[in-house]
Amino acid sequence: QVQLVESGGGLVQAGGSLRLSCAASGRTFSSSVMGWFRQAPGKETEFVAAITWSGGSRYYADSVKARFTISRDNAKNTVYLQMNSLKPEDTAVYYCALTGPYYSGSYYYTTDYKYWGQGTQVTVSS
Repeated sequence: QVQLVESGGGLVQAGGSLRLSCAASGRTFSSSVMGWFRQAPGKETEFVAAITWSGGSRYYADSVKARFTISRDNAKNTVYLQMNSLKPEDTAVYYCALTGPYYSGSYYYTTDYKYWGQGTQVTVSS
C-alpha cells in the first residue's frame, strides 16, 4: 500500500514563497509519475506540475510555469514543489498524486493517478 503525505502549506503574502513536500511510503515505483494538483473553493481540481520518478522529466501548467519548480529526492522518496512569486489566485488545497507502475500515459488528468495524499492548504493574501 502506498501512502503520500504532503506538508509545507500555510499562509503567505502575495509575492512570497512556499515549498511543499510529498513523502511517499510503502511500495513506490521507479517508473511512475508524481504530480501536484490543486483545488480552489468552488472550482475543479486542476493540474499544477508533474515529474517522472526516475527520468526527471518535468511538466507544468501554463499558469505556474516560471514560478513553480517540481523536483524529487529519490533517496528520500520525496517530491517537492517550490512555489515562488505566489499570487492570491494560487490559493487552494494542494494534493500530490502518484501513478501506478510502468506508467507511460498522460500526466494531466486526475484519472491518470492511482494514489493521492490528503492535501495541504496554501493561502496567499493580497
